[in-house]
Amino acid sequence: MKEPRTQIKGHQRTRRDHATELTQDYAEAIAEIASQHGECRVRDLSQRFAVSHVTVNRTVSRLKRDGYVDTEPYGPVRLTEKGQIVAQLSRQRHAVVFEFLLSLGVSSATAAIDSEGIEHHVSEETLKCMRQFVTRAQEQT
Repeated sequence: MKEPRTQIKGHQRTRRDHATELTQDYAEAIAEIASQHGECRVRDLSQRFAVSHVTVNRTVSRLKRDGYVDTEPYGPVRLTEKGQIVAQLSRQRHAVVFEFLLSLGVSSATAAIDSEGIEHHVSEETLKCMRQFVTRAQEQT
């Protein structure tokens, strides 16, 4: 059984991870959509996340307030430098988790779904071990 202090730290980290999860998902999506289509619009995000335009507008407003995106009414959503850093780190974490799951024998479809959630909650220590595992697995093939 976990020590109460360790349990408290775990809960605190989980709450912090949940708080940044939406920012990471949006930054990653904006970067990907802009890369594929030249720009990202609210409707693109609405379709990607299967949520209303109102929900996306609220989230984009918060991201703008917090310095992750820049946008004007009816204009495209662009990542700031701060947002680009979040998107890049999120993509890297996602890729490591995805490759790790594939290395365990998880199907590509399931690994894609599972890595969406895991990437936000895995510690740096665990992520480092996942990278090492993937590297060793790739060296053996």
